[in-house]
Amino acid sequence: MTLARRQFLHLAAGAAALPTISQIASAQTYPTRPVRIIVGWAAGGASDIAARLISQWLSERLGQQFIIENRQGAAGSIATESVVRAPPDGYTLLLADANATFFEKLNFNFIRDIAPVAGFMRVPFVMDVSPSVPAITVPEFITYAKAHPGKINMASAGTGGVSHVYGQLFKVMTDVDMVHVPYRGASPALTDLLSGQVQIYFGTVTVSIGYIRAGKLRALAVTTLKRSEMLPELPTVAEFVPGYEASFWAGIGAPRNTPAEIIDKLNREINAALADPKMKARLADLGATGLAGSPADFGKLIADETEKWGNVIRAANIKAE
Repeated sequence: MTLARRQFLHLAAGAAALPTISQIASAQTYPTRPVRIIVGWAAGGASDIAARLISQWLSERLGQQFIIENRQGAAGSIATESVVRAPPDGYTLLLADANATFFEKLNFNFIRDIAPVAGFMRVPFVMDVSPSVPAITVPEFITYAKAHPGKINMASAGTGGVSHVYGQLFKVMTDVDMVHVPYRGASPALTDLLSGQVQIYFGTVTVSIGYIRAGKLRALAVTTLKRSEMLPELPTVAEFVPGYEASFWAGIGAPRNTPAEIIDKLNREINAALADPKMKARLADLGATGLAGSPADFGKLIADETEKWGNVIRAANIKAE
């Protein structure tokens, strides 16, 4: 082999290694500027609360501000698409939640275009009714709703969101006729539930617990298969509607092709948060449990939930708005 050829191959090999070396160096120094976490829902909801807990932890641990940006609309799809289109450099992240997995035929494919980073929390939902509703159990509510078809207003935090889809599953499994009333977030939905403008709302324990404890809302059941430690006296919906199960989850995603080193760094930090006693206590106060694991674990959860709820979405012909 001539000297010139050996020099050429040596230089070519070195050039090929430069992107990998650059990515490793970037991950070691990451982040060097503020990072945005895009949330597809209004402030005050479970997704927003999760994002703020994560952002505070990461800001303190990594020495840069992790800034929350709420971009609500289209059941979280506007926020997701903005992250899909962002540079895959770790400086734009998505608060990925149960809402994100529902719809097909969008301008992106969630599983293909969003890289799972880390799960964060899982939260039961609560079947809340206005105190004006004369029902104190799930069977009583079903009887009441069937006696008043089309006169029960079911609030949601937005068309196609989890509160809508979880309520839709209840409607189908109990054969009750309720009118869906979408709002732009959990807070306005709860406001009208408290005033009696709407009669029922499927909301997270995180958001509902204060109103339940204050006696301003009547909780009939939780939506998970097991009872909630926060509200152990409440039965599950499944105790009366066999097979019913729904729970909210949230974590962090990034644009596809984000360097694995950056994803792994964020995953380690979020898992460290979930192992911290103060964070565990904070989640417990919200009725949530930690969702620790690898990026692959979080990806599997997303895939499983997409299949389950996609069937409900298609059967009800629900469209993101």
